[in-house]
Parts: sequence; structure tokens; C-alpha cells
Amino acid sequence: MTTMPAVGSFAGLPVDDPDSLRDIEIAVPELRPHDILVRVLAVSVNPVDVKRRAALPVSRTPVILGHDAAGIVEAVGPAVTTFEVVDEVWYAGDISRPGTNAQFHAVDERIAARKPQSLSFDAAAALPLTTITAWETLFERFALTADSTGDLLVLGGGGGVGSIMIQLAKALTGVRVIATAGRADSRAWALEMGADVVIDHHHLGDEAIAAAPEGIDYVFSPHSAGNIDNFARIVRPFGHITAIDEPPGLDLLALKQKSIAWHWELMFTRPLFGSDLTYQQNLLTRTAQLVDAGVLRSTATTVLSGLDAARLRDAHRAVESGHTTGKVVVART
Repeated sequence: MTTMPAVGSFAGLPVDDPDSLRDIEIAVPELRPHDILVRVLAVSVNPVDVKRRAALPVSRTPVILGHDAAGIVEAVGPAVTTFEVVDEVWYAGDISRPGTNAQFHAVDERIAARKPQSLSFDAAAALPLTTITAWETLFERFALTADSTGDLLVLGGGGGVGSIMIQLAKALTGVRVIATAGRADSRAWALEMGADVVIDHHHLGDEAIAAAPEGIDYVFSPHSAGNIDNFARIVRPFGHITAIDEPPGLDLLALKQKSIAWHWELMFTRPLFGSDLTYQQNLLTRTAQLVDAGVLRSTATTVLSGLDAARLRDAHRAVESGHTTGKVVVART
């Protein structure tokens, strides 16, 4: 077997264009020494997938999108020590390499882990990228511990990262979680995930102050554009904000008076720079243990069957709408 089916993009096109994601045939990836070859059984679609697809330049070479995956190890590279053929794994991949929207995918063993035994492949595929983002935010950027207290504000509490961040914060720290939502279904979902309070993001400043009159200690922001003045108002002196978006021309000067710390979080930084790769393997292993213990749950809310271009366009369309809660997953069958 030298080729495999995959879904590729040749240009940044609207999701309703059939050429935005196309069924193609490509070579099975060759393994680097630390790679495992995974038979992909389920993927999830994240906002980063949608943004990348829409911004792709025209190319004769297809770009294979996709980061989250759950599947079975089919082969291992010569330096692999942590996995064997038939192991069930999950991971979020490396943005500098071809993605997971294919029958087989090569990934460095050091950023993959054994998936939770209690989850199906589709339920597992919902979690890796958002969990890594949430974990690195809470325990690296904010340096929270089991003894930490204060108020954590999670913007987009009904979204993929917000859904698992709420769960992690409630399970592993002592903070009170205030989430934002804009619709009744996302409000209900955030509460189901464990949020202590849910406020309307359309009235962020006033409702955050009402919920935490002495100020917010920690803010997670996937929506920073237009909110810096609100953050300056609601965050207490020496508070912390972690952002995952990149609005152009972002001006943070309003935060200076309170000495508010601004952090960036990109879960691809470790694989991009080869920095402490096993950190992500370890946190996914710990997450799997928490899932199997019933402490954390999957955030999959929509599962589409058939890992092909048509189903992936459906998934991209749903995520692009901005009206989903939790995660959209595409399973092979």
C-alpha cells in the first residue's frame, strides 16, 4: 500500500464551494524515527482548521488539514519506545506537518498518548487540542494549583476550549469559574460543564463586575478584539489574561495602569520548536486517567459519519457559523 484516501485543499475557498475540501489520493506518509503511523478513526474540527482553510494560497500541492485525531497505531518508527502496533491513541498533532484528514497520519510519539479506555474514538477525538490549550493556560500561563483561589473568567464557555477549561479548573483548582455565553443553549452547556456563574458576553463589563465586584483574577480570551477596555475595567490589579486569538492592531496599553499581565497561548509551540515534547504526552495521559475516572467528560456534541470531503465541509460549515456548543467530530464510520 503506497497511497491512501485523504481530504485536501488547493486554495482558500468558501466552505460551500465543493473545491474548498476535495477527496484526493496521496502517498502514505513516511515515518521519521520517533513517528507512529496512525489509522485515523475520528477527527474533530477546530476554529484553527476553518481559519487555515479560508486563508490558504492557491497551490498545486494539496494541503491536508486537521489536528485532533483518535485512532490505532499501524506502524512505528525505529526510535519509538512508548507505543506498539494496535495501541489506541489520541493527539492534537503538529501544525507544521500534514494534518489528520486522511486514512493514515504520521505523528511524533512524544505528543501523542493512549486514549481514554472509556471513550469511543469519536468522543476521544473531541478533546486533545482544546485540552492542551486549556491545560497550558491554567497550569503554565496562570500557574494555578489545587490550592489556587480567586475568580477565573472563561470567555466562550460553550466553546471547545471553554468546555474543557471549565471542567479542568473545577476538578484541579479551587477557583470560582465565571463563563460567558450569548445564547440559551451555550449558557446551559457551560453550566453543565460545571461553571459556577454564567454571564452574557454582550454585556461583559457590567455583568462581570456584578459577578465579581472586587475584580477578576484570571481571564481566558478567545475574543480579544474590542474587549481590552472591558478587561482593564474588570480585572483586578496584577491580574492575568491569556489570549489565543490574534486580532490585528491589538492595543494593550489600557492594561498597564493595573499592571495586568498578558499571556499568549499556542498549543503548537512545543511541536513547532521541539520544546519539551513529552509535556503534551504527559498531560494527555493524565487527562485520559481523569476521563476514565469519571472526573472529566468528552465535549463532543455533534458526530458526523464518513471521513470524506462532504462531511468535513459540513463540519467546517457548522464551526464557521459560530453557533456550535462543544465540539464537532467526524468519524470514519
